[in-house]
Amino acid sequence: MRHHNSVFHQVLKHVPWGEFNRLVDEHKADHRVRRLTTKTQFLALLFGQLAGAQSLREIETGLMSQSARLYHAGGNCVARTTLADANARRPAALYAELFAFMAAAASRRTRRHLADAVRILDASRIRLSSAGTGWADTVSGHRAIKLHVTYDPYADTALETTVTGQRVHDVLPAKDMEIEPGMTYVFDLGYYDYAWWKKLDANGCRFVSRLKTNTNLQVSAERDVPASSNILSDRIGLLPQRLARSRRNPFDDPVREITVRISTGKTIRLVTNDLDAPADEIADLYKQRWQIELFFKWIKQNLKIRHFLGTSENAVRIQIFIALIAYILLRAAQATQTAVKQPLAFARLVRLNLMHRRTINALNTHKPPPETDTRQMTLNLNPI
Repeated sequence: MRHHNSVFHQVLKHVPWGEFNRLVDEHKADHRVRRLTTKTQFLALLFGQLAGAQSLREIETGLMSQSARLYHAGGNCVARTTLADANARRPAALYAELFAFMAAAASRRTRRHLADAVRILDASRIRLSSAGTGWADTVSGHRAIKLHVTYDPYADTALETTVTGQRVHDVLPAKDMEIEPGMTYVFDLGYYDYAWWKKLDANGCRFVSRLKTNTNLQVSAERDVPASSNILSDRIGLLPQRLARSRRNPFDDPVREITVRISTGKTIRLVTNDLDAPADEIADLYKQRWQIELFFKWIKQNLKIRHFLGTSENAVRIQIFIALIAYILLRAAQATQTAVKQPLAFARLVRLNLMHRRTINALNTHKPPPETDTRQMTLNLNPI
């Protein structure tokens, strides 16, 4: 007799269940819980993300229709009212910490082969429905939250995330994050804060950003630039000594201004505290910032964060972190096969075959999966 694990079961193998159980105990998430455990809540919401469910009712119906195969993945059917209560009351911090643990592990695996590591900082607004979201800020008649992300372009994943109101300035969560000494940080104008730049510099970090048009550099040296290059100028100097309201600029070390012509023909001025690297290397670092824009676009189009399953702040936070965890799991599962190169195509194949019993390697083929060794059937039948 053949037995093949479902695609959902194989994706779940990349969840660090030991860390998950530790966090459940630490946050006392299952304290006085009778029906819906935190693990069942997690599996139900993850199933909804990967299956593309639009509502709690769809999750409830989908789990019920797959109850036999769901058992082998360690999950159970859930009632939508019970799941809604859990989303409103269970600690969202548990899922935030689980995501941070998984993201850090993904980054460490990549950094083993890299001499330098890069972090890209950015934020994106996510609109909410107007009904029942009075806790969210309203700007121009629209309620929204802001997702602040620290992104590793080499691991292709978000490492740290913070959810705030949409009125919160981008640089404020960045000031609270832990700075990694020796790291390269790339960010845009939303992080224009000389005191924070000084802090990065003091920790031995390299940063690359843009200069505002009204920021004049006191030039002390000018370097030659290659002919027929998109680098128009390369200068070293000091930032303005005085800021608004006669405050003194705390960043008094020399910086470097590199003027670059981008593909659209527009010219931008980059600023960095790296005075030695080639100018085109600095320009390429800033160009990587677009990867985080593609990341935001990908998760908004393919994960369920545009339509929320709950209206409370806690439920929205849980759904966002479950979506980010689903992103990491999809990338980890994709790395185990070579047939499907595009992340979007792989995510769609997982959605279409989520509860089918076939291997990850056979998602894009019509051939049946290879026969499983009968000696391993007992192990495969055990829940996670």
